[in-house]
Parts: sequence; C-alpha cells; structure tokens
Amino acid sequence: MHVQDTHWSSATALATGGPAVTAEAGNGRADVSRTTPLRVDAQRNLEHVLRAAREVFGELGYGAPMEDVARRARVGVGTVYRRFPSKDVLVRRIAEEETARLTEQARAALGQEDEPWSALSRFLRTSVASGAGRLLPPQVLRVGVAEEGAGAAEEARVPQQRSQPVVSGPGELRLVSEPVADHGGAEALLEVVGQLVDRAREAGELRTDVSVADVLLVIATSAPSLPDPAQQAAASARLLDILLEGLRSRPA
Repeated sequence: MHVQDTHWSSATALATGGPAVTAEAGNGRADVSRTTPLRVDAQRNLEHVLRAAREVFGELGYGAPMEDVARRARVGVGTVYRRFPSKDVLVRRIAEEETARLTEQARAALGQEDEPWSALSRFLRTSVASGAGRLLPPQVLRVGVAEEGAGAAEEARVPQQRSQPVVSGPGELRLVSEPVADHGGAEALLEVVGQLVDRAREAGELRTDVSVADVLLVIATSAPSLPDPAQQAAASARLLDILLEGLRSRPA
C-alpha cells in the first residue's frame, strides 16, 4: 500500500489540534483556514472515527474502505472525510499512533525487566494484547520477494536498525542492508526492539538466526477472529506461546 508523504503534515495538524482540514469526499480539496478548537460533538465524532479505524484496520488491514470505518463509527462517510480528506491521511494517523504505542511498550519492557528473555517476551505479550502490532505501518513491515541466487542466499541474518525485512525463500526471512526513511517513529521502534533482540541473543536465550524483522512479524500475527471475546483471547495467547517457543534458543 502506497501512502502519500505529503499527507503526513495534515494528519499531524489534526492530531495536535491545529488547523482543521475539511474536504469533500473524493475531490481532494482541503480548507485549512479554520483554526478554532473542535466543538464537543465534533471531538466526540473524531474519537469515534479513530476508534473505529483502529478496529476496522486491525481486523481487515489498511485496505479496508472508508465506508467501513464510517459504519463502525456510526457516522456518515462525509463526517470521516471532513476530518481526514483522504484515506492516506487517516492511515498515517493510525499508523503513527500505534507505532508510538509499540515503542513505549518496548521501552517499558527494556527498562523494567532485568532478564533479557523476560523483557522480550513481555514486550511481545503486551503488544499482541493491545493489538498495536496488527497496525504497524507498511514502511516498517515491508515484505517482498528477493531474487534467487547465491548472493541472496549469503545475505547475513542480523538485526540492523535501518534494514528492511525481505523473504529470501520459503519460510525464510532476512534483512537487507538498505536505509529506510523514518515514518511516524518507525526508526525509534526498530532501535528499541533491536536492543531487546540483542540482549536476548547475547544471553543465549534467543535463537541466533532471529532478527528484528522476525519479532515484528510475531506481533503482527493474530489468531483467526472468533465471535466470543474469551475464546479470541485464549486463541491469541495460545498462538503467541507457540511463536515464543519457536524464537527461544534450546540447548544442543
């Protein structure tokens, strides 16, 4: 999914209570002249839209249409477009907030857990429970197909803070040494998760071939949606237990 960088400033203004952006759905015209604070009802509608967007995008991915967000928020689609003149602006807003949430969760685990494996597993459990991992921006979790050949096979599987995860073969993930631009705090997230990974590996508790990209894939993975919340929580916890066992180093 391509997200327009030019929309980032609009999303930031909306997040900080700056100039309100209005537009008719589909025409892309925006009016940034109004700077008065949101009315109570407008603020409430904005919160409903953001909550609905997190739920819809978390369940269906960022490909879900704006109409689905409007239905979940119980507002007209015009209300959504008055606050977010395009879908890209809304996606940016959600992705930025969830990336910041994940970064804080990783920092908390790093600062409050003395044991490296406990810190890493705490971060994974907290992030999966919050659902933020399913809303990682595509720029952070970009998976592509690498060209086959000896060069690709010899690519080192090491975590690098500004690298991009790429699938190099069936079930195999590697990191390509390629600088990436920071998108809404992505660089900070990669840095702190890299510290968690490095500590656990150095302690001999994490498999040596596990990378930052692998950890991000774990938190972006969710159990199939179940109608009963308790069953859904149990299924997610069980899936995470299995994934954690796959990450952990075992004596030879």
